Amino acid sequence: MAEEFHKPTMFPTSVFEAYQGGIDPAESSRIAHETSHALLSRVRADPDAEIVDRLVAYTDEHGIDAIAELWSRASARSLPGALWRIYLLRVLIRQDPVSTSFYFERGVAVSSTIDPIVAGAEAPTGPDEITVLADQILRGLFEGDFAVALDRAAAFCRVTGAGCTSVADDLDVTEPVRSTELTRRALRYSSIAGELTSCARLWRSESLD
Repeated sequence: MAEEFHKPTMFPTSVFEAYQGGIDPAESSRIAHETSHALLSRVRADPDAEIVDRLVAYTDEHGIDAIAELWSRASARSLPGALWRIYLLRVLIRQDPVSTSFYFERGVAVSSTIDPIVAGAEAPTGPDEITVLADQILRGLFEGDFAVALDRAAAFCRVTGAGCTSVADDLDVTEPVRSTELTRRALRYSSIAGELTSCARLWRSESLD
């Protein structure tokens, strides 16, 4: 996509990927990997609470565009790709916590897996609780078990995707356009969940580059 984003960026909830093209792909990949490794190594070696707070809240002040320029073009199954997806999920949650918490709660209601428990949101999950969850997951990348944070994010995506699918089914006859939109969103959540799960597995085997 070629949309121009300005600080602070309001990222449309229907958009999950951005910033195609630009600098040489090889150079972009090098920058993405070097910056993500440098940042994560530095902070995890000395997880100062103030620094972590600033990293968690970075996009609140600066928008998503700076993060996207660094990491959005990286492979989905890479360290920069994982960081990009977690930051993007947090932005999407914070921009519309009411709808996100509604879809998450619907997903909890229809889920037959342990994903709601793995995600770790406080129940019942309203806008405040879903916002706290987003911050907890991102913070976990810097000062907790990195793979667990990715697994929590993946579980959140699966639960929310299930909720979107359930609501889409409800609207299939009365609001077909909205139903189709939610179905697409559910598929994207499912895709991100799979990517993050793969990243968690690679991290545990010390293979996430």
